[in-house]
Amino acid sequence: MKFHQILFLSAIALFASCKQEEKTHHYIQFNDTKELYQFLKWTPEGRFPLISAHRGGPMPGYPENCIETFENATTYNPVVIEFDIAYSKDSVMVIMHDDKLDRTSTGKGAIGNYTYEELKAFNLKDNEGKETAFKIPTLDSVLSWSKGKVLLTIDLKKGVSYAKVIEKVRQYKVESNSIIITYNANQAQEVHRLAPDLMISASVQKKSELKRLNNLGIPDNRIVAFVGVSAPDKKWYQFLHERGITTILGTMGNLDRSAKTSPAKMVYYHLVNNGADMLSGDNLPQAAEELDKFRYNKKLSSTHVISRTIK
Repeated sequence: MKFHQILFLSAIALFASCKQEEKTHHYIQFNDTKELYQFLKWTPEGRFPLISAHRGGPMPGYPENCIETFENATTYNPVVIEFDIAYSKDSVMVIMHDDKLDRTSTGKGAIGNYTYEELKAFNLKDNEGKETAFKIPTLDSVLSWSKGKVLLTIDLKKGVSYAKVIEKVRQYKVESNSIIITYNANQAQEVHRLAPDLMISASVQKKSELKRLNNLGIPDNRIVAFVGVSAPDKKWYQFLHERGITTILGTMGNLDRSAKTSPAKMVYYHLVNNGADMLSGDNLPQAAEELDKFRYNKKLSSTHVISRTIK
């Protein structure tokens, strides 16, 4: 084979490899909190169901609570990224679910035994225990990355200060793509007192819970209702939707297992058809495929979703 032919074939191979590395990312963008409020205020015509990637959407090669994993999740769907904040020994807010490092990183022992500089020496492991080259991110790095890409649901581990997290949300100007997770009415009241403009994820599985939140001064238009990890009756969704409240259903656990076991049943499709607006779970690829089909069949779209092809 002549030299110029070899060069030509090499160029074709290089071009093909470059094309293979291109991925389409599906970002969700809000210019200000007003746009976020409007998006999250439930209306039949404005509805756009989303996946909330639990711990960021880990999968083989992509560890939980990792920016590279968050970015990979956007190649499947426009997503909400749920992640967890913990403190290092020197009070740096880092992204980690467990109290100990052993399961998700090459470190050993309690995360609070290490300064952030010491934590930087460890690599993250995926859920199969395989070490990756990825590092434990800080809250600063996640908030900086997230703007114009994803919605965030921010989960604080025990002892982490809501005030400190909100301070960071302000610093990085991500009020328009952040939702703070709370687990009881008193926590929700604290967040609303500190930041009445921020959206709050609160447990609302019965009318008395919503009434208590309202009595504590938290209006419906700042609440995203977590309805539990088993699908509620359709009437409960209707009650919340009539008040303009968007819902989150946790599919991690039994619902994800059921979907994986019986893909032909289209579990995620039927969950959103029944009234769930966000599905928070661990089965991102299958959920993405079914939500794509649901939104296509129902002719649902959003001007806030932007697709970009990136190498």
